[in-house]
Amino acid sequence: MARGELADGERLPSIRQLAADLGVNVHTVHRAYDQLRQEGFLRVLGRSGAVVRHPAATEEPPELPAEWERQARQLLDEARARGFPRTQILTRLGELMDG
Repeated sequence: MARGELADGERLPSIRQLAADLGVNVHTVHRAYDQLRQEGFLRVLGRSGAVVRHPAATEEPPELPAEWERQARQLLDEARARGFPRTQILTRLGELMDG
């Protein structure tokens, strides 16, 4: 989803199927699907499964989780401590976001 490879409305594998495909516990996939639903990236259609949901550009973007901000600050502090210039950090972040 993050890379834009799944279209809005595209049906996802069932929790059991994805767990089997990945070789992980069903509860792990259930938690992941639930988190994606809470963050607005999935619509759950009852027993018929889940579909991808790309928030509309007109929607107000959700707040970034505090944990993400903490991790980002930690990485940026480390980059600055190692002497990376701001422009290099920003350029690389842009490249990473673009794919």
